[in-house]
Amino acid sequence: MPYTVSFISLGCAKNQVNCEQMMAAAAAAGHTVTAQIAGSDVVVVNTCGFLTSACEEAIDNILEMAELKKAGLVKKILVTGCMAQRYQKDVLAELPEVDGILGTGSYGDIAQAVEEVMEQDLRPCHLGNINTCEQGGERILSTPPWYAYLRIAEGCDNHCAYCVIPSLRGKYRSRPMEELLKEAEELSAAGVKELLVIAQDITRYGTDLNGEHQLAALLRELCKLDFHWIRLHYLYPDEITEDLIDAIAEEEKILPYLDIPIQHCNDQILKAMNRRDTKAEILALFAKLRERIPGLVLRTSLITGLPYEDEAAFEELCEFLRETRIERAGVFPFSPEEGTRAAKMDHVSKEEADRRAELAVDVQSEIIDAYNESILGQRREVLCEGFDPQAQMCFGRSYAESPDIDGRICFTADGDVEPGTFVTVRLTGVMDGELTGELA
Repeated sequence: MPYTVSFISLGCAKNQVNCEQMMAAAAAAGHTVTAQIAGSDVVVVNTCGFLTSACEEAIDNILEMAELKKAGLVKKILVTGCMAQRYQKDVLAELPEVDGILGTGSYGDIAQAVEEVMEQDLRPCHLGNINTCEQGGERILSTPPWYAYLRIAEGCDNHCAYCVIPSLRGKYRSRPMEELLKEAEELSAAGVKELLVIAQDITRYGTDLNGEHQLAALLRELCKLDFHWIRLHYLYPDEITEDLIDAIAEEEKILPYLDIPIQHCNDQILKAMNRRDTKAEILALFAKLRERIPGLVLRTSLITGLPYEDEAAFEELCEFLRETRIERAGVFPFSPEEGTRAAKMDHVSKEEADRRAELAVDVQSEIIDAYNESILGQRREVLCEGFDPQAQMCFGRSYAESPDIDGRICFTADGDVEPGTFVTVRLTGVMDGELTGELA
């Protein structure tokens, strides 16, 4: 019997792709996938479990759905994704409102789980092998029609001391290039203009297949398709090859926007966290990338309060930011996650990690403000994404802003600009930390 199923996806873009695959699988089984939660037979909460704060957000969403269930507005609740994988027993024991769970190795079982909770009144617990589960499959896109994600690999082999991802997503597994190109062709044919190439570590792509880095070759093939922009997330510093730098510099469609999470710059901290870089190597890499790739915008993520970060190491991190002038940086306080080696190491209090994060954000804000000022007067190609009635301006993104991560550019236009359209905007000012301009 067909049922009405709604989905809530939390966390990263990789999780969002899994949700899109579940939506397609449910639809292929004859169920009706709806954006309307109230009135659905089953609501699926696809959770993030990377950090304690992400788990808390997931629980809040589950409890919100439990209230709808209590009011008779939804019948069943399925919990999927990383939190279900990480805390499977706790979810079932502590949240009696939850009717079943699917771990990160069992997204393909979604249609079966829907039928189990609706027809047999079971409390299914699907926990497939996270190292061998199917990665591909049809998707129902949940992004705006002009951009989409292409996940080229699953899992991670880096085993950073603070991170639980390998235990939730398994070993690193690249998808075959032919499969990726077929999926990319379908996205292109569907009208996608910006392709975001994603994985926990895209730079390692192909090394598990034949021992060779294949990301540059994949990107050159993707550039032959009818995309306007190709954006890259995330690149591991010591896996960036000369061939990859050449491909980024030479291919016009690949945006000069590189997301390279470094987490810190202090050598003792990097070594303790099982990062394979030194501060000198990171500085040399950034200098080489800026020299070889014109107009490069760098994005990174940083963690304050990591084990071995004393005041001197924290000041070193702030000075590193001032020196490298990284245009985009997310700063996060250290979260000692259960099951990680870093959680057992000495570290500062949460309050101190939070304080340092705020100070680092202040340093970064000055860098962003200076960058914004330096590009005023320039003309930028902007992908229009809508109209803001409050500001009475259109808004969109240039190559320097990734969706749902960075800010946006607001601009005035004489007439309507259709969302999904590329326009040229002359940058004229800054409003609340975001760039403003006018249609050129």
